[in-house]
This record gives sequence, structure tokens and C-alpha cells, in this order.
Amino acid sequence: MPMPAQHPPINPDSPFASMAAHHVAIRVPDYQCAKDWYTAKLDFRVLHEWLFGDLELAYLAPAADDNFHLEILGGADPTPKIVFDDLADSLGVAGYHHFCMNVDSVDETLAELRRRGVTVVGESFDLPAISRRLGFFADLWGNMIELAEVLPEPS
Repeated sequence: MPMPAQHPPINPDSPFASMAAHHVAIRVPDYQCAKDWYTAKLDFRVLHEWLFGDLELAYLAPAADDNFHLEILGGADPTPKIVFDDLADSLGVAGYHHFCMNVDSVDETLAELRRRGVTVVGESFDLPAISRRLGFFADLWGNMIELAEVLPEPS
């Protein structure tokens, strides 16, 4: 069954009504390398950079989206994470898994990512339960990123 066309009504009376998504943060060992990778491979833009203790941080945003920010936290030798080359294997580990970007075409986007030397994790697939075609890729440190394309309504 596909996702419903409408979401439940918003709740402006909630004490949390002012909550709205702003960014997701990823921890990387090499700040400059991460910044270079996201700007060169994904065409993200650097919005702001700052220091916090011994860390370097930045907000990045997709090429044509000012509403989503990716915060990179770099430096100070973090503990390495498990890097997966199989999506199914990655689903058995608790904690942060991925963030998702909507695209017009998952397959065309994955083809361009492959052309740019980006690690694609598995093959794209349709998930009718959410009316989406999905694909996954990873940055240099194994941080997973999902691509989602809305599937056409069945005839």
C-alpha cells in the first residue's frame, strides 16, 4: 500500500510546535577533505564555517536547497565507524543510519555519482509501501546517504 496522500493534521497547540528540521551533523576525521568531497562530489555549497574547541565545523547545503543543512564536524581523530558495502548488512546496527535527499531520478543521480567516483551501496529499488524509488551511497567515511524519487501513481 502506498503512503497516504495526506499527512495527519499538524498540531499547532503542541508545546513543541516550533520544532522544525534544520540540519543533520556528521563527524569526520578530516574536515578539509570532507568539505572538499561534499562540494566536489555533490555540489553542496559552504554556508558557514566556525571553530569549536579543537573541531572545525561547517554548514553545507545542496546546490539548490536553502532549507536543508549538513553540518560537518571535523578533526580531533574520532573513533572509526563501521563502513558497509551492503545495505542489508548496514540495517542490523543501531544508531544513526542515513539522511535522505529527494531527487527527480534516483537512477540518473546514481549514474552521475558513479561517474564522479562516489561509492554507491547496492542497487536502486522500488519500495511501494512509501511510493518511492530508493538508492544509497556513502561518503569517504561510510556515512550513508539515501536518494528518494516519488513513484508515479499506479494506473
